[in-house]
Amino acid sequence: MDSKNRYQILFNKINQYNTGEKGITRIAYTNEEQTCTHAFMRMCKAENLDIRMDQCGNVIARREGRMKELPPVVMGSHLDTVYQGGKYDGVVGVTAALEVIKRLNEKRIVTDHPIEIISFACEESARFGVSTVGSKAMAGLIEKEKYRHLKDRDGITMEKAFSLCAFDLNNIDEASRVNEKFKAFFELHVEQGPVLKNNNKKIGIVTGIAAPVRFHVKIIGKASHSGTTPMNMRKDALLGAAEIIVAIEKAAKCELEYETVATVGVIDIHSGAMNVVPGEVEIKIDIRSTSIESRQRVVTHLFDTILLVIRQRQVEIVSEEISSEKPVLLSKELSISLENICKKKYLSYQFMQSGAGHDAMNMAKLCPVGLIFVPSEDGLSHHPNEFTELDDILNGIDVLEEAVLLYSKLV
Repeated sequence: MDSKNRYQILFNKINQYNTGEKGITRIAYTNEEQTCTHAFMRMCKAENLDIRMDQCGNVIARREGRMKELPPVVMGSHLDTVYQGGKYDGVVGVTAALEVIKRLNEKRIVTDHPIEIISFACEESARFGVSTVGSKAMAGLIEKEKYRHLKDRDGITMEKAFSLCAFDLNNIDEASRVNEKFKAFFELHVEQGPVLKNNNKKIGIVTGIAAPVRFHVKIIGKASHSGTTPMNMRKDALLGAAEIIVAIEKAAKCELEYETVATVGVIDIHSGAMNVVPGEVEIKIDIRSTSIESRQRVVTHLFDTILLVIRQRQVEIVSEEISSEKPVLLSKELSISLENICKKKYLSYQFMQSGAGHDAMNMAKLCPVGLIFVPSEDGLSHHPNEFTELDDILNGIDVLEEAVLLYSKLV
């Protein structure tokens, strides 16, 4: 079987693990995600890899090299998805890594350095509002006391979700690998944006990753009858939320030069009804940029607006920072190596920033990192219609394979 058909079968096998009928829903620490993860472990076992799962749920599959004591070259991404997401986000990186191993085994290549595949747990923030949990744990960046009581949409805490998967959040620190050495980490990922398609490029070589700061904001007004409460006597929590939403959009648009973005992706109206002035509203805000200064200007505007809304609308507002990441610059050496590989393979490429966060940003705390993008059709991601051409993925796998071979040999 040729590599193209073999990879398509592998890709399809992973995406059969799904709940619901629209898109792919494989949320972190759920039955579907855990079943998929264990299936992937069996696939790795079939390629004679040594497999273990750490205390956070990360899967580490290792192919030994000639010299076991050398630091490994690592590939990886994630298998969890957002609600009603697409087939490609994360899955491409994990399956591509296994395809590279299949190719090495097929060619009977023995590398000097060991090679590892890591399938990171809970990369998406969809369930608990915090992202890249698995790679944070591995890089020693986890804040378990901050995360312990975070709840999903069903009221299940992260601590409970861990327990249901036979993990103990108290032991998550044991997933840290900060005392180990790594040669390099490579992640292949769909772009999740329109840049490569618009510029007719086959490969994106990522030089930096934007990072989000996220807030949970609760606006508490006073519920009252919509027909009997005069407009000037209302404490409408939803209108207060609306002012905040519009204000951060305006602030982010002032930062176009830095490609800073701000999004309110969740609005919950408590006891909402058509004939009731909303008394309590919760929103969740995501502000991200590769520039800390630019991002902070939007955050400052957010809190200035909150004070203004409190004063003008006579409502109470409580805000909580869910998470705050730092933008990451990736390895120049690895970027140049990826550029040389693209030139060698006659693949068009460009250097670019990533507006989305990735596990690569945490792995940069442990070793040099290379992040490879392949085009996304219409720039769609986190959407059922997310799509990347198979030939584009195979181009990315070719680059990934060459990079892993380059760095897994003694110089």
